[in-house]
Amino acid sequence: MRRLLIPLLLIVLLTPSVQAETYRITGKATFADRTPVTLDYVYVQCIPGDFACYQYRGAQSITDAYGYYSIMIDVTEDEDDLDIILNLRGENFTHTIDIQAHRNSNNNQMVQDIQLEQDPPPSGVFLGFGCFIVLFTLVFVSVLMKTGRRLSTKQGRMEFMGMKQAKMLTCPTCKQMVAQHELVMHLIVEHDMEAFEAGELAGKVMRRTWSSEEE
Repeated sequence: MRRLLIPLLLIVLLTPSVQAETYRITGKATFADRTPVTLDYVYVQCIPGDFACYQYRGAQSITDAYGYYSIMIDVTEDEDDLDIILNLRGENFTHTIDIQAHRNSNNNQMVQDIQLEQDPPPSGVFLGFGCFIVLFTLVFVSVLMKTGRRLSTKQGRMEFMGMKQAKMLTCPTCKQMVAQHELVMHLIVEHDMEAFEAGELAGKVMRRTWSSEEE
């Protein structure tokens, strides 16, 4: 057993270790109209069946307010020229790992901008403003039509000018319809009542209309 252990230890010590290094992909994500994609995730995906890429699957970065993202993965020499997929809002973009170019780049980063084919979604502010305009238009048209119907009648035109039609009451003596403000005079002139008696009787008639309106 001891004879086997010593050769294994020598192999481990003499075999050059494979060291991983940080590989950084940065860039700006934009929509088709060049507006930045803000606060959205860029994911690393793999070509189906490419098992060498699976260790990076799920690495992600969220874009900032200007659309910039930065994804960092650990790569080895064996993974040079490996293709990975950057996914943003359902669209895929291929990135080929180039370790030497990454080492020679400024700030040790590979720049890959992403431009989507899709347009940005409608803003919630403009959508709410649009709903307000539609609602305001409907209310305005409804009020305009209602006002037009009222002005098409003589009574409506009089009310529009501030001349409201007088309320009509039934005379308790002769059952004729008399304007409310003329009831007392009608009882005095037409039915020869005393002013106090006519006022008291007119008050009773008015109180009945008030109680019915409350009901």
